[in-house]
Amino acid sequence: MTATRAALIAAASLAIVYLATLAPGVTFWDAGEFIAAAHSLGIPHPPGTPLFVVLLSAWAKLFGFLPFAAATNLFSSACTAAAVGLTAFWIARVTGEPLAGLAAGIAAGAMSTVWQNATETEVYAASLLLSVAAIVAADRAGRTGDARFALLTAYFLALAVPVHLSALVAAPVAVQLAASRADGFDRRTALILSGVSVATAGVGRMSAWVVAAGVAMIALAVAFRRPTLDRGDSRRALGPFAAVLIVGVAMSALAFLIVRSRFDPAINQANPRTWSQLAYTVARRQYDVAGLWPRRAPIWLQLANWFEYADWQWALRLAPSVIPNVWRVLATSLFAGLGFAGAVWHRRRDRRTWTAVLLLFLCGSLGVIAYLNLRAGRTFAWSFITDDAAHEARDRDYFFTLGFWAWGIWAGVGAVALAQRVSRPWIGVAVGALPIVLNWSVVNRRVEPEASLPRETARQLLEPLPRRAVLFVEGDNDTYPLWYAQQVEGERRDVTVVTLPLLNAPWYMEELRRRYGLGVATNAADPTAATRLAADAVAQNRPIAAANTLSSSERLAIARRWRVVGLVALAEPESAEVSDAPSDISFDTVALRRVARSIGEWRLGRPARGGPDSIHEYFLRLFSCPSRLLEGAAAPPSASLDSLCNLL
Repeated sequence: MTATRAALIAAASLAIVYLATLAPGVTFWDAGEFIAAAHSLGIPHPPGTPLFVVLLSAWAKLFGFLPFAAATNLFSSACTAAAVGLTAFWIARVTGEPLAGLAAGIAAGAMSTVWQNATETEVYAASLLLSVAAIVAADRAGRTGDARFALLTAYFLALAVPVHLSALVAAPVAVQLAASRADGFDRRTALILSGVSVATAGVGRMSAWVVAAGVAMIALAVAFRRPTLDRGDSRRALGPFAAVLIVGVAMSALAFLIVRSRFDPAINQANPRTWSQLAYTVARRQYDVAGLWPRRAPIWLQLANWFEYADWQWALRLAPSVIPNVWRVLATSLFAGLGFAGAVWHRRRDRRTWTAVLLLFLCGSLGVIAYLNLRAGRTFAWSFITDDAAHEARDRDYFFTLGFWAWGIWAGVGAVALAQRVSRPWIGVAVGALPIVLNWSVVNRRVEPEASLPRETARQLLEPLPRRAVLFVEGDNDTYPLWYAQQVEGERRDVTVVTLPLLNAPWYMEELRRRYGLGVATNAADPTAATRLAADAVAQNRPIAAANTLSSSERLAIARRWRVVGLVALAEPESAEVSDAPSDISFDTVALRRVARSIGEWRLGRPARGGPDSIHEYFLRLFSCPSRLLEGAAAPPSASLDSLCNLL
């Protein structure tokens, strides 16, 4: 078997796995927004990811015979399968063992975080491919001394800004590989690629000082001249001018944001139509971007949180929840041991690329922990950190993808290395592929009711609403499926969706005023914004609605009296008769019966599936509210009616 054949088998095998478990439609979290942005050629949340959106839109048009969401989900599968193939080729080539490369690619691609990113519309699959491509190009540059591959490496690194800045996690690896040559360490190439990485990070942060530091590093490289230059062999040395030029070419993709926003597409987050607003978007100034210090959680807790995420990678089927059991811990320990065995074997075969994989693991784990300075994970440490604001909005295991990828490489290599001792290397490939079996049932996105739950959520939120309603919602998971349904499937475009957390952003208030005549643009967070928006809607004779995902306090800031008609409540006119129900809530029993019957027909008694992400469980609980309200159920001891339906 050759390295090329190993790469093709690995890529094809994982492509089949991803296709078999591909989400058939929209999923929760950011996917609905990305799909809607690709469909409208719009701008998703900061940093805008312009190149990703353009590629996603072109890909979906190429596969126009598929449903739009299925086509964009397929893009993630193709990116991840390509990364698997490149990794298998790289490892097979440098070690001289094609089966080791095959197992490395399969093991890395079968980890739960990688797999889940590969089966929905998410930017992290494209970012993974960009990182792996930069590493492989850098390795070729270092082995051959060919400046063309060093230039290609610089280009891939610079594309991190228009694709996603997470690809820069691989920058130290690319620098090390491109500068490590048979005749010594090439300081010139190291300086240039380091400067490209720093300048790219500076653009991503919109920091003139960081960009200047990167350019200075590139300029300093002029002082280091390779002996080949004296012989006039310009192919074999990366030039500073060429590096700066290639960074400029890569950054030109950001022009999409400022040009496209002036057409005000349906998805136009942060509206980067001016240079200042472009900087606001790319640098993610809308969010609370943490510095390195003070730490937002104790370092020991951030490390422990990483171990929680690592435990999810290999065998989720053995304990399909955030809480491990003995068997899953044993499986995780087995693959950790295989990783150590693979690292030892790899170091003996090729110390240069062993150093690269080690560096990728360190940068993708400890480096990410230090740089991102995350709060406690959503499912972690609640026994002693009970404040909701002290936890991340969701578990951030996807930020550590490259660290898990590096260990997956070594686990696959280790399995083959151990199997070679009994002259059965194919057994090692089979062991490296075990995570496919041990993760399948949990990460498979085709299983109902979860497969269609996000789309059904959008339908249940939109269907009961009167025409021209203004619907107030809580956040990503009750917003993005609605954007998808409205923009991609054309459902209920007469409804105006107002996302409460975005009201703190001046650009969003301006968008509501510009498009719908609701509210007045402000330059600072306005605690009365929702109240004023509701008053403007009433003045336009537009019905007001609120998703049951809103808390009772958020709902009462919009209107005082509400009538529940399903997963949404409609604001009652002030002249309406006072209800006998608790607080200011009344129930439309006819509407509730209709919604409960609709949910029952959709769900068909299918049970919820376990998994680390509790968002499906939350919405399935919410779907039970119409039936519970009809039953007049008192709040059970373990879960109050307020926690299920947010009504009291």
